[in-house]
Amino acid sequence: MCQWWLVQQFVSRTECVTYNHRECNMAANALRLMTLVCGCVIACAASAAAQENWPRFRGPDGTGVVADDPRLPDTWDQATNVLWKTTIPGWGWGSPIVWGDRVFVSAVHADGDYDKPKAGLYLGLGRADPPDAIHHWMVYCLSLKTGEVLWKHEAHVGKPVVPRHPKNTYAAETPTTDGKRVYVLFGDVGLYCYDFDGKPLWSHEIEPKKTMLGYGAAASPVVQGDQVIMVYDNDEDSFIAAFDGATGKQRWRTSREEKSDWPTPLVWTHDGQTEIVTSGKKEIRSYSTDGQVLWHFNGRMSNLTIPSPFVVDGLLYITSGYFQDNKRPVYAIRPGATGDISLGEGQTSNASIAWSLEKMGPYNTSPIVYGGLYYTLLDQGMLTCHDAKTGELVFNRTRFPQGASFTASPWAYNGKLFFLDEDGDTHVMPVGREFKIEKTNSLGELCIATPSIAQGKLLIRTATQVYCIGKRE
Repeated sequence: MCQWWLVQQFVSRTECVTYNHRECNMAANALRLMTLVCGCVIACAASAAAQENWPRFRGPDGTGVVADDPRLPDTWDQATNVLWKTTIPGWGWGSPIVWGDRVFVSAVHADGDYDKPKAGLYLGLGRADPPDAIHHWMVYCLSLKTGEVLWKHEAHVGKPVVPRHPKNTYAAETPTTDGKRVYVLFGDVGLYCYDFDGKPLWSHEIEPKKTMLGYGAAASPVVQGDQVIMVYDNDEDSFIAAFDGATGKQRWRTSREEKSDWPTPLVWTHDGQTEIVTSGKKEIRSYSTDGQVLWHFNGRMSNLTIPSPFVVDGLLYITSGYFQDNKRPVYAIRPGATGDISLGEGQTSNASIAWSLEKMGPYNTSPIVYGGLYYTLLDQGMLTCHDAKTGELVFNRTRFPQGASFTASPWAYNGKLFFLDEDGDTHVMPVGREFKIEKTNSLGELCIATPSIAQGKLLIRTATQVYCIGKRE
């Protein structure tokens, strides 16, 4: 911790009247250096505190980026740097979330046989009917220190009434927490609230709706103040709703003129204002904290809109990019927008949209901004890079080795970017304007979920395990 009294003592002992001009300058430079160092220490401490918890999909700010931390490794496999691993019965692609020593993760297992999720691309094919087997919708709480299962709870039991995409599961959503309660959304079953000891506090049943080709739900909930927000875009009755975190009472619900979409909403606070940003096939919208539309525009989005919005350095990034669609846009949006901010014909920017790209969006993965660069990870195993402030192309569609394919979103720390492919291989790349894979870390198992980071530990969820990875002391 920086000790400001040391700086003050240094000042008192370097009175310019007692030194010649050169000595005075040296003292002043030393003082500036000490002030800078102390400022950096304080800034680093603040950043470190911000990453102690991982309360939602892609972390506190939804970016997937954390402050540098020497405890975080860039090398691992099934044994190397594995602090613990815990088997989670059933299937789920939601990320683990962390608060204090608690790790929360959801999963669904079945009593009978049914088609298991598979990697790959399916060219529009979905499941015609739900599986004919009793399923158990489960919530698990693990210890971050040991991986021990502290408690588990069955939120729902029964036969699924809607089908799923062949790659999807019935626990695709990432839970969220406000540090007092954990909120677990199972897309077309219900929203469930527990205290940290596993006591059920309230639940809100969700009437299941048809989704495009039976793909199911996937958008995760988020916390805004003392309310939890969820979006359910489907083919029958789409909406965004807020529930009181303590009681579960619905505070507001706003209909959305949307069909099936899957992005997680973003809570964006700037200039004393908080808004809830949603991405959709028909329109990109921002809502007030009581459900009123603040701004919107026709983003000419992809037929399948999946990546989640996020903000870095004051710019809001929104994209979509189904790989067989000609509409794969990217938008960088400035704060302070109101009303309809649609681009005119032939425009790529306006007062609210800093820059845009027409055909550069990813399919499943959410992009990442790191070191001033905007990286787009394409499902089919390629990486594109643009300048984050201007949208200028740095490099385009550079292919990963060994035919890797991706669903999990990338993350970054310690000057490196990490890309987890569906085979469980994490490709490690130094941040920069050049595509260069320096190593690949293998877990040897199907990986669809986006990893989480907290307290110097990396949590990777495979098809059967939650791995806790960190440098061994």
